[in-house]
Amino acid sequence: MRPSRLARAAAVLPLVLLFTWSAPQWREEAPEREARAPVTGPAAPKPAVVGREVWHADEAAVREEPAYTRPAEAVFVHHTNHPNGYDCERDVPGMLRAMQRQHIEGRGWDDLGYNFVVDRCGTVYEGRADSERRTVLGAHTKGFNTRSLGIAALGRFGEGEEVPRPMLEAIAAVAAWKLGREVDPRGRVRMESTNDASRYPEGTDVTLDVIAGHRDGYDTDCPGQALYDALPELRVLVARLRDDHAAQAQGE
Repeated sequence: MRPSRLARAAAVLPLVLLFTWSAPQWREEAPEREARAPVTGPAAPKPAVVGREVWHADEAAVREEPAYTRPAEAVFVHHTNHPNGYDCERDVPGMLRAMQRQHIEGRGWDDLGYNFVVDRCGTVYEGRADSERRTVLGAHTKGFNTRSLGIAALGRFGEGEEVPRPMLEAIAAVAAWKLGREVDPRGRVRMESTNDASRYPEGTDVTLDVIAGHRDGYDTDCPGQALYDALPELRVLVARLRDDHAAQAQGE
């Protein structure tokens, strides 16, 4: 490593050590069998995604190959609870590597729990391996990981704190791209809890917003009140992206 990169790494370390984890401790759930549904195109364009090879994910530390699930019918929005003042270009890759290490070594998960992570500048990072290419079972919302997508906002967004506009728009772009084509992002979805450790006992049928907060499925303050309060706007943004894409496709 060149001296300048060593200096950068030393600068990132104190920031990494400051964060706390809002996600609860749990073991990962058993994967659902992959559905053999016909493959169709996405309902919105794919945003730019920074791959794992760019932020240097530790592939050797990953415990298991990705497990796949049916197309996402719900999105759970999270925050990572890092301090908000990070430098997007300089700090984020190290923060992601530290988070991946904590999820694997500290929580016993197979890999980074979230499918995608979005920073305050609006950059989208692939989280769990292969999430960019397929619908991958994550470890983000206990009891509701199947047929769902976990998107984490890098930072903490308590009441009165600002949710950066580029971040909100990037989360919307990922959700619009990854949600199943027939799903209404402004609607509700019926899901069954798969674990007693969630907010609902195992086997309970629950109706949730298609775009929900982590707290809707688990007893936590995640994703922070400011970000949670932004979810209605996020649903509108996602729907608009998908409607615009459909209108453009019809006009071609």
